[in-house]
Amino acid sequence: MSALVLDRITIALGERRLIDSFSLIVAPGTVTTVMGPSGAGKSTLLSYVSGTLDPVFTGTGHVILGGDEMTYLRPEKRRIGILFQDDLLFPHLSVGDNLAFGLAASVRGRAERRARIEAALEEAELSGFASRDPATLSGGQRQRVAVMRALLAEPRALLLDEPFARLDMALRDRFRAFVFGHALRRGLPVLLVTHDPDDARAAAGPVIDLGAPPV
Repeated sequence: MSALVLDRITIALGERRLIDSFSLIVAPGTVTTVMGPSGAGKSTLLSYVSGTLDPVFTGTGHVILGGDEMTYLRPEKRRIGILFQDDLLFPHLSVGDNLAFGLAASVRGRAERRARIEAALEEAELSGFASRDPATLSGGQRQRVAVMRALLAEPRALLLDEPFARLDMALRDRFRAFVFGHALRRGLPVLLVTHDPDDARAAAGPVIDLGAPPV
């Protein structure tokens, strides 16, 4: 099990600092929540951690996972999964093919890949959905497929960029439990950014408030 360490991260847009010397340790098997209003730099922080920071920003500081320096690696080499508000399923691929896209490179052979996909669908309570068009799924079902796709990549950490924000209240509690349960059973360090106090309460872990965005 590996901790995710953020060490003195500073992110700026021109002369304006969005994040200033931010440090944090996310223990394995826990969810740490970073809260703050829109514009406080929450999503930008996750972009830096995942290696996808837009070039219009400048960033410094270290991202360390399990003692390994991630800061200078390409996103695909970091093995850090991320979920967004939108499920981002590929509309031209079936549900099964979407899941296959997420499979770790170490999973070889058609039979083994098919077995992993079927197991993921069963875990998501979507057995028999492999051939389905994503457009035929409900919003909650699509989100579950997105979670399993992220986990099939065998990430060492998981980032959550307000993935519950667009779900209606009836689905939100169940989906929070689904995401947190699956990630924590795998012992992943999970970093959640949100402006919703209910998300933080459900995460049941440390909460850091970024406060109002700098002027």
